[in-house]
Amino acid sequence: MPHGSDDVRKKFILTTTGNFYGLKPSSSLTDSPELNNFLDDGNEFVLSVSRHDNDLRLSNKVSFLLKKKNVLVFFKLRPTVVTEDNLHHSLLVSSMLESPINTLYQAVRQVFAPVLLKDERWRSAFDPKLAGLLSELELGLGSVVRQSGTQPSAKKGCTEEDVLGILTPSDEFQYWADLSESAEKSSLRERSQHFTEHFKPIQKEYDGLDSLSMSDVMDLVEQSRDALDDIWRQTDYDPYPETRMVRLMDVIGGALGRFVQRKLSGLKIFEEPFVLVRENLRTGFAICEQWVVACEHLTGQVWERHAPHPWKGNKHSPETLQCLANRLNEVVTLRVVHEKLLCLLPGAKQQALTVERVFEPFSGLNPLHYNPYTEPLWRAAVAQFERLMAPSEQEVAGRLKSYIADVQDNPQQLLQVFLKHKELIRRPTIRKELQSERETLLARLLDDNKGLKTDFETRCHGSPGDKSGPLIGRNLPEVVNKIVWVRQLLHKVEDSVRLAEALLSDLSGFKGFLHFCDDLLEILRAYEQEQFEDWSRDILSELTDPKSGISNRVMELDHDDGRLKIQYSDRLVSLLREVRQLSALGFSIPAKIQLAANTADKFYRQAIVLKQVAHFYNTIDQQMIPSQRPMMLNLALAFEHVIKKTGSKLQITWDNPKELEVYIGKLQAAAEKLSTENRKLRKWHTDFIEKVVTLMNVDLLRHQQRWKDGLQELRAGFATLEAQGFRSDDMRAWRQHWNHQLYKALEHQYQTGLEALNKNLPEIHIDLTFKQGRLQFSPPFEEVRARYFREMKRFISIPNQFRGVSTQGEELIFNIMIDRNASGFLTIFSKAEDLFSRLEAIQHKFKEWVVLGQTDLEKLIEKHLSSVQDWERNFKALKAKGKESERLPSDFVCYKLIVNRVL
Repeated sequence: MPHGSDDVRKKFILTTTGNFYGLKPSSSLTDSPELNNFLDDGNEFVLSVSRHDNDLRLSNKVSFLLKKKNVLVFFKLRPTVVTEDNLHHSLLVSSMLESPINTLYQAVRQVFAPVLLKDERWRSAFDPKLAGLLSELELGLGSVVRQSGTQPSAKKGCTEEDVLGILTPSDEFQYWADLSESAEKSSLRERSQHFTEHFKPIQKEYDGLDSLSMSDVMDLVEQSRDALDDIWRQTDYDPYPETRMVRLMDVIGGALGRFVQRKLSGLKIFEEPFVLVRENLRTGFAICEQWVVACEHLTGQVWERHAPHPWKGNKHSPETLQCLANRLNEVVTLRVVHEKLLCLLPGAKQQALTVERVFEPFSGLNPLHYNPYTEPLWRAAVAQFERLMAPSEQEVAGRLKSYIADVQDNPQQLLQVFLKHKELIRRPTIRKELQSERETLLARLLDDNKGLKTDFETRCHGSPGDKSGPLIGRNLPEVVNKIVWVRQLLHKVEDSVRLAEALLSDLSGFKGFLHFCDDLLEILRAYEQEQFEDWSRDILSELTDPKSGISNRVMELDHDDGRLKIQYSDRLVSLLREVRQLSALGFSIPAKIQLAANTADKFYRQAIVLKQVAHFYNTIDQQMIPSQRPMMLNLALAFEHVIKKTGSKLQITWDNPKELEVYIGKLQAAAEKLSTENRKLRKWHTDFIEKVVTLMNVDLLRHQQRWKDGLQELRAGFATLEAQGFRSDDMRAWRQHWNHQLYKALEHQYQTGLEALNKNLPEIHIDLTFKQGRLQFSPPFEEVRARYFREMKRFISIPNQFRGVSTQGEELIFNIMIDRNASGFLTIFSKAEDLFSRLEAIQHKFKEWVVLGQTDLEKLIEKHLSSVQDWERNFKALKAKGKESERLPSDFVCYKLIVNRVL
């Protein structure tokens, strides 16, 4: 048997142990009974090693070492004696960190579950039932690890501060989801559910992070910031632990960093044209930088000033993500410098800057793999790159000098040249060559800031919008306007400082410039703080006045003018707006003001509803058609009864939100019912207007049936409303209104009909006949005259029969129309007499043609025809008269007189 120091088995175990702990094992361990038992006894399966200070201890058990944080375990695949031949086929080695639960969970999650459930080779040979059990085991272990001591292990003293099990954002989300179901206390379950609901908008995104695009993840960063801000600021439950928030920011940063690395891993960053990789690199940098800035802003400004739950620790920044962002930014800068040098160099000299040549130092390096071990290699490659670029930079410096000289007299263009080429001007070689130009820029920046200071001192005491006051913004309260204005000035100064720090920090005048800017920034920030403090004092003073806030009663009726007034000050609305905007600007609102704003916010919705109801109540009389008011009386009284719930003094107060909500519901229901009925009646009124206007254009002489139909439609409308519950007596004023409108329409057509009555009567057929030895009319003249005047009388008396929309027993207004238009009767009667005079004249026209029929023809012949010539002459005259008779109108036989009649 070999000596202990020569035993390959023992050497393997002790060397592995020493490497794991970073210690040289004691020689006495070679003959340890526990080690010998494990190697030589086929029934001994386990050898565990733990560290105690600088010593290592061996054991054939693991249970007693559970409290140790770092344990190394050797165990056998099968019962066997370990030999040199089977050493690497029968032993397994595992470290046990923090806890056996966490170790098992990570082993299942990271190693065995992916292999057995995702690898096609093993998945096909793995029983589906066992696969389900393995997934359940992973979920169960994960829940225990994430809760880190909640039920049931909370009894061991673990708290929400234990975050070692939180390795990804999903772990944190699932932690609260598990706790919302497993916690014993209902308050803890509700709190966990509250956090879970806040996380839901981003949980799905992080679960499928790899499937998102770069732009989607940019949006996700903003959503994550908002979600964390909402969770930290919530006051409904106990605050979110600061330790967990730090961990969550870090694991989100880790997830975002790994996402960026995966998305960019397919790019040949130093080989492909910059135009193809530029956007991806910049977007990747933006994702990292945006999350770092969000964490620093929340923990360093926003939450630090949040009085209900202030951030107590230092400003937190996900360090690893920041380092990755810096690396990506440096890569972009190197590519930009190369591109800009190519643009500024003449074509012949661009050959020295080929991609293959200048980026050759980075071959074999993956710039996305940032860690302390790769950093020295990266820095060496960057240094070699800069040496290759130095000659070209010398050439480009001369070109930049000429560009700057061309715009020397234009400060704005001068600044643009420096901004456009800032990456090049930062290069040591070029910076040295542009010494005088940079000094000129520094002087210009100093002059600009001095002018800005003068402008500020001129405007700072005025009111926004005044000629000598701050520039005015759109829809901003005065205090916010002033702060936004001074913030803009601050940003301008800070931008000039950043530019100077990037390009001018080595100049002799830089310190003086920086000192002036620091003083100016201090003045501007003091003004900003002064505005906020003045506003805070004014608001606190206003809040001591009961009339400025919310009184106890919700609303009251003013007995002087009968108007309903809501006891919710308009100042609270503007205060709420100011508090929101100032909070967004990063100010810490005093607790009393925040309380007032919270109260105003709490009742804002109800107050807006109540103000709408009050406006409706105060203006409903203007919205109603006067003649319809009696029809709305009952609903108006019911609405007023709800408002006057207990007389003139209401007992509903702002202090009882539930009762207030019920009361508002009743008010809205009553107001809506009144408003609906009013709209319905107005619609009927509008329809009636159209019908009456139509009747006004319908000829009363020729289309009396259309008048009857239109009038029937109006009466049907009244009947419909009465069937719907409106009392006939309540509609009296509305009916009277429409009777007056009908009177106007009827009188218009009545007057028009009178003017044209004689022309528009229907035809009366009159035959002019020779009968019984004389000309006569058929029907007789007297009968025609009586018929004509009867039709005239019928039209004239229409107003006497017109009832409009009146009901039985109501006074009629239409009969006075006859008396009011009596002056027109003389005209129509005069025209009638003239018409009959012309009718009689028709009879005289034909008398000479019937003369022969009125004499004794035999006697006339005997008396006047005595010779042949007499007969011939009379025959000729008779023949001529016959021809003349042929030219007579047919009316000679039957003459028709056309006269109009009134229906």
